[in-house]
Amino acid sequence: QVQLVEAGGGLVQAGGSLRLSCATSGRTLSSHVMGWFRQASGKEREFVAAISRSDISTFYADSVKGRFTISRENAKNTVYLQMNSLKPEDTAVYYCAAGGIFDRTEGVYEYWGQGTQVTVSS
Repeated sequence: QVQLVEAGGGLVQAGGSLRLSCATSGRTLSSHVMGWFRQASGKEREFVAAISRSDISTFYADSVKGRFTISRENAKNTVYLQMNSLKPEDTAVYYCAAGGIFDRTEGVYEYWGQGTQVTVSS
């Protein structure tokens, strides 16, 4: 089993920055591909970013490319999402997820955190 706990959400003005973290327990972080997803009110959950086990490969949704950065510290069992140049449309509950396949598809991720709210005001 893997437990994921997100932190770092909050309220920020447009153009600002936040860094989300996701701490894992149970199996070590290095065993999993890690992803971030988000769900805005009234919308389906969508892919944001993913990072491979080895930290060599990352990919992003087009909507966040160039603004968000996913990273991991396997020694600390923590994955991060640095969010810069935030926009009101980034407002959502952000979830981290752990899985075995380096993919943007929600269904391949086995473990999920409880989510953290990010609100960007205009």
